[in-house]
Amino acid sequence: MADYDYDVLVIGAGPGGYVAAIRAAQLGLKTACAEGRETLGGTCLNVGCIPSKAMLHASEYFEAAAGGSMAKMGIKVKPELDLPTMHGQRIDAVKGLTGGIEFLFKKNKVDWLKGYAQFTSKDSVEVAGKAYRAKNIIIATGSSVTPLPGVAVDNDKQIIVDSTGALELAKVPGHMVVIGGGVIGLELGSVWRRLGAKVTCVEFLDQILPGMDGDVRKEANKIFKKQGIEFKLKTKVTKAEVKGKKAVLTLEPAAGGGAETLEADVVLVSIGRRPNTDGLGLDKAGLAVNQRGQIETDHDFATQVPGIWAIGDVIPGPMLAHKAEDEGIACAENIAGLTGIVNHDVIPSVVYTWPEIAGVGLTEEQAKEKGEVKVGKFPMLANSRAKTNHEPDGFVKVIADAKTDRVLGVWCIASVAGTMIAQAAQAMEFGATSEDIAYTCHAHPTHSEAIKEAAMAVTGKPIHV
Repeated sequence: MADYDYDVLVIGAGPGGYVAAIRAAQLGLKTACAEGRETLGGTCLNVGCIPSKAMLHASEYFEAAAGGSMAKMGIKVKPELDLPTMHGQRIDAVKGLTGGIEFLFKKNKVDWLKGYAQFTSKDSVEVAGKAYRAKNIIIATGSSVTPLPGVAVDNDKQIIVDSTGALELAKVPGHMVVIGGGVIGLELGSVWRRLGAKVTCVEFLDQILPGMDGDVRKEANKIFKKQGIEFKLKTKVTKAEVKGKKAVLTLEPAAGGGAETLEADVVLVSIGRRPNTDGLGLDKAGLAVNQRGQIETDHDFATQVPGIWAIGDVIPGPMLAHKAEDEGIACAENIAGLTGIVNHDVIPSVVYTWPEIAGVGLTEEQAKEKGEVKVGKFPMLANSRAKTNHEPDGFVKVIADAKTDRVLGVWCIASVAGTMIAQAAQAMEFGATSEDIAYTCHAHPTHSEAIKEAAMAVTGKPIHV
């Protein structure tokens, strides 16, 4: 048998894959990463997390000027939307960051194998017609948009689009219909609403943001309605047809009933994502997927086949870039003989709307299923920094075990909730009690004081409400 070409070969250069490759190389392992895109960074960096944040940020500036909030602070401007320039700053952000990863590959001596990898055996893959053999192979191929039966996506026509197409719209739609009330749909829908579109969100369930805390879901619904997003809950889309330059959707009640039609200039299909496992030749490696198309692994991210590992969206758990990154580091460390661990009970999630929505740990509903809890809430309206910034919407909620006071979950809606939640995650990682947070000095005036006050509210002793 020929010698191995690499100690570690990573399939996929998304947040999990490129991080795993860099960490493996840092640990002295000869490493390669196979990626078929023309740029590194995967979905997140190229057409997901990063470009969407560029559009979210820019649209927030536009709305602040156009909606009058700047005028209320004595800044009088009349904005003019230059959409090509807005798209240009998005493209520049992506270009800079993808180039940065390529630089990091060179710096750490990671070989980029350009092309899509396919297994030929349990320790060999083929990339662009060339065979490579590795002691360890990490599958980090990510996920792609889940299709909706009866709705054909065609991003080039810019009428029925997925999340990638929604980033590239050449003009602001008069009416956008978002199918799915999850994170991606709400983020991208909010971008185009701020820029002038009427937005209608159609959700099969009885509430938006499935999987999040119940109070957060209800409050978010109220806030988005106030901002002008219309919701059609407990409703399913059975068909979507393109007629001229419009789309006509057929809607039915989720529980069954009479159909209605809805016309839109743009339809965004955003009902979730599915693992990218097709075309990998997993059978030739002796691997199979579960009923959800995922690759099962053990606590160390090893599959049932020795030498093959998997991380990120292709394995069970939330499909989040930061989860994949942490798994990539842990997996590389396990391969190198170290102890790589990811605490999947403390994975924060964020919705980058305005205000932001973030949570970590258990929801109140989940916590109550496990035992008795104490809950503390504090409104952002009573937070001095939120008040001076004219950001009254939202709250912080701390859920603690009634007997031990250990923090089980933290949920918040605030302009900087995504940044605030890091404190909660770190506290939970260290096994903090609500008292630990309550008696930690927080700088004033900051939004994060609301976390301290919510922790104080667990024992019924907040100061500012």
